[in-house]
Amino acid sequence: MPKRTLGEIVHDQTPLTLPPEASVADACAAMYARRVGAVLVTGDDRQLLGIFTGRDAVRLLAEGLDAKTTRLDAVMTRNPTTLPPSATAMDALHLLCL
Repeated sequence: MPKRTLGEIVHDQTPLTLPPEASVADACAAMYARRVGAVLVTGDDRQLLGIFTGRDAVRLLAEGLDAKTTRLDAVMTRNPTTLPPSATAMDALHLLCL
């Protein structure tokens, strides 16, 4: 089986992105509509600032925060670890196991 790169795996996909000032409610609605589990939070220059996941949404609700008024930049994971498009799925798995 050939080793495909992450770039090859996600080549035809369009990630869900939102700005940091978007509300958690907006992010959850967008994730539901797109049937994805995460939003990439990006700046005006499309630079990755953070990631917001379904797990973050659960934490937010458990803490009693209001999804309509809480901004993504208040609850996202900042500066997530990333891999280049040339990395393989095994590289990603290895990183997760560290």
